[in-house]
Amino acid sequence: MPNATAVPVMAARRPAVAGLALRAGLVRVVASAKVGESPLRLPATPMGHGDTTLGQALAGGLPERTQGPRVVLVAHSFGSPGSTFILFRCAYADDADERTDKPMRDFSDELAGLRKRLNEAHDYLNLDKLRASRPQLETEASRPDLWDDPARARKVTGELAALNDDVDTFDGLAERIEEAETLFELGREEGDDSVVAELAELLAGVERDFDRLEIASLFTGEYDDHSAVCEIHSGAGGADAADWAEMLLRMFIRWAERKGFYVELDSVTPGTEAGISSATFIVKGQNAYGLLRGEQGTHRLVRISPFNAQGKRQTAFAGFSAVPLIEDSDNVNIEIDEKRDLRIDRYRSSGAGGQHVNVTDSAIRITHLPTGTVVSCQNERSQHQNKDRAMQILKAKLVDLERRQRSEELAKVTGEKTMADFGTQIRSYVLHPYQMVKDLRSEHETGNVDGVLDGDLDPFIEAYLRFERGSSSN
Repeated sequence: MPNATAVPVMAARRPAVAGLALRAGLVRVVASAKVGESPLRLPATPMGHGDTTLGQALAGGLPERTQGPRVVLVAHSFGSPGSTFILFRCAYADDADERTDKPMRDFSDELAGLRKRLNEAHDYLNLDKLRASRPQLETEASRPDLWDDPARARKVTGELAALNDDVDTFDGLAERIEEAETLFELGREEGDDSVVAELAELLAGVERDFDRLEIASLFTGEYDDHSAVCEIHSGAGGADAADWAEMLLRMFIRWAERKGFYVELDSVTPGTEAGISSATFIVKGQNAYGLLRGEQGTHRLVRISPFNAQGKRQTAFAGFSAVPLIEDSDNVNIEIDEKRDLRIDRYRSSGAGGQHVNVTDSAIRITHLPTGTVVSCQNERSQHQNKDRAMQILKAKLVDLERRQRSEELAKVTGEKTMADFGTQIRSYVLHPYQMVKDLRSEHETGNVDGVLDGDLDPFIEAYLRFERGSSSN
């Protein structure tokens, strides 16, 4: 028998770690050990395994030196999903002669960064509170009379589903980081860089999941998960502003299409020379309002004007606003007396007609007299459908108005409306003399103006949401 001893390498708590080590060729199974009456079955390998005790396994002698992995995998099973694996390396007397001088790629910084993000996730998810409240929600969700009150039932089941999703996502990320740390240590111990590709893929997947979790955690508003009713209005700048408003409309529609959202264009008012004066559209999809609420405000464009005969640089402004779309299932009570509170005007739809615009006298404009709120819809097939859609948009606006009046804090959520003019912009789009888009709140910027105008808004939206969370925590 060769002169060898069993040297502990590390312990890992999950079976997946053993699978990673086996797939990477870092270990081969010589024996499995058990404690009590719960032997742990390891993945099948060419070497096989037996249900022996740790003492019996080592007493039988360590394996002869062979090419390839020289690690014995010994497992202690405690009869639970959290079973502990203990990895032993066969240390031979002349191992030092065979050590490679080529170092394995160092993943220490990446792993430390992921550990830091995991600790941050524990805090912003408020994980201790979630775990403490789960038993109560589970008890309430299992009550036989829960669905006697459908609204309450939807609230409880929704909260429980969201809680379980957050906890399970966090636990899954923690387990995958632990797997990566174990695999890295095993590879570094054996001087084996064959695990580099698998480690890099594993870490990249964890990074992507952290990005999605962080963005989802930023949706803390009452209606952030709703669809959004959006409006665009041209501001200062004449024909350039109307053209800019139309460019913004295209930008937001392209962004929504990229996200897989459904867009309904409800009304468009053409500009006097070019572009549009205003537009109302609905973006339907999960978290549409939560994403778009940060886009509210004045958007500024600087370019060589196509409407200026002298080719001078012009500045144009357009405003964007969004409110959550209130569905009937939201149980929001807004009392509207149609005879007393509303003025309903019927008119011919504007535009070129055809597929998207009805040119009969079916367009509807509704004015809510107590608040002065005006909505319109012209794109449905009949006057009745246009009225129903306009009433839905009006209801959404009135809910938003009521929330802002109820609390100054909610005004920060929905955004203050200002005139689209100099000094009020939230973002600048400069096409001349240089090219840059810069958000004046989060200070995120890019030189890819064409990409942004083609709907690549996610970096700006995510930067603002992180800026908002940082501002509120400060």
